Amino acid sequence: MSTIVAISTAPGLGGIGIIRMSGDKCFEVLNKIFKARNPQRIEDIDGYKMKYGKILNPENNIIVDEVLVSYFKAPKSYTSENMCEINSHGGIIILRKILELCLSNGAVLAEPGEFTKRAFLNGRIDLTQAEAIVDMINAKSSKEAQESANQLEGYLSKEINKIREKILDLMVNIEANIDYPEYDIEEISYKNAEEILEEIKENLEKLSNSFEQGKIIKEGIKISIIGSPNAGKSSLLNRILREDRAIVTDIEGTTRDLIEEQVIIEGIPFIIIDTAGIRETNNKIEQIGIEKSKKVAEESDVVIAVFDNSKKLDEQDKEILNIIKNKKAIIILNKIDLKDDNSEMLTEAQLSDKNIIKISAKNDIGIDKIYKELIKMFNLNEIDSNNDVLITNVRHKNLINKAFIATQESIEELKKMEPIDIVSIKIKEILENLGEITGDNVSEDLIKSIFSKFCLGK
Repeated sequence: MSTIVAISTAPGLGGIGIIRMSGDKCFEVLNKIFKARNPQRIEDIDGYKMKYGKILNPENNIIVDEVLVSYFKAPKSYTSENMCEINSHGGIIILRKILELCLSNGAVLAEPGEFTKRAFLNGRIDLTQAEAIVDMINAKSSKEAQESANQLEGYLSKEINKIREKILDLMVNIEANIDYPEYDIEEISYKNAEEILEEIKENLEKLSNSFEQGKIIKEGIKISIIGSPNAGKSSLLNRILREDRAIVTDIEGTTRDLIEEQVIIEGIPFIIIDTAGIRETNNKIEQIGIEKSKKVAEESDVVIAVFDNSKKLDEQDKEILNIIKNKKAIIILNKIDLKDDNSEMLTEAQLSDKNIIKISAKNDIGIDKIYKELIKMFNLNEIDSNNDVLITNVRHKNLINKAFIATQESIEELKKMEPIDIVSIKIKEILENLGEITGDNVSEDLIKSIFSKFCLGK
């Protein structure tokens, strides 16, 4: 394979920049441009060591930068190949000069994710661990970062491999029965095979069910704040964010478009969307904003419906109650600083069978109750990424579901006393589906698709 090189640090100014190089000719290319203060033959340099020196242009001996070079010798490196990392001063000009010297002296520019792809192809990590790396880089919360670290450690791989081992043991016995039908092999009796598959089905179901929590950790929870104009939606958004993100005035219809922000609650990202006030209007721009409000409310995981507790219930409020009728929602009775007791509003809200919280966004009263309700609503206290194997990847979820269906169909065939060689075809499907998760059997197109999502230099 060719020797690849790329800048591994993000573009921009920084104290340190890193150029990463991997491949058979890695040290050969490095020796052409790097002059160590205390030179040694590459054979005498231990792996995991750093050497101080200068990067020079070999054509004119002009110094480019003072650097530290890390040496990693195969197979004990990120890619399992010979690798080095040139730690230079940060700044895109210096980094590009060093990159160009590597390229002009025998290396080729790495594709996005190619270092990790080589780690996978060389067997150092499996596909779930490779995907965990990009998830860790893109993590939006501490819980997502922790779950990515668990995946990188191989928690999911170990769980999948345990299931695969059970299937392989079953398949060995089935194949023996097919090859030697004259022997009565007790281990693959229909009842015994059914019991094993029932256990496998239970394991797969548990993994599949974990996706609900895993999806929350990875994608967060989408919340839309809806209400009539001047109910206090934007004030509530500002209180939740602890900053004046939305314009707040006494003029109705100030918010015409969606305002989207993110806040972390209990280590989970909440994507909060402030919307245009819902009312009848002839203003075309405002009408567009109101339609967007209704659409985003429909697509949200939970709706926070804000009502002005100091006013009488009107038709606009009733329409909002109708919007949230079949949605997971919290009703907020705002402006209790103006009027706390509004029996008509409270009664109508209670009829909606939704959780009701009284607040004053202006005076920052009751906001903590909203946090507590959201934590309770999504069982955030029960999400523990340190102990449980959670599925956070849609690809994994779909393959586990396919394996579950194949397991269920295998059990049904056994109950019908279908020939064991027919049953074995369906059981092999389970193995194939699980093998796609870890990368034991996966197409080149899928590999390209997964690693194309990586950044350059990783």
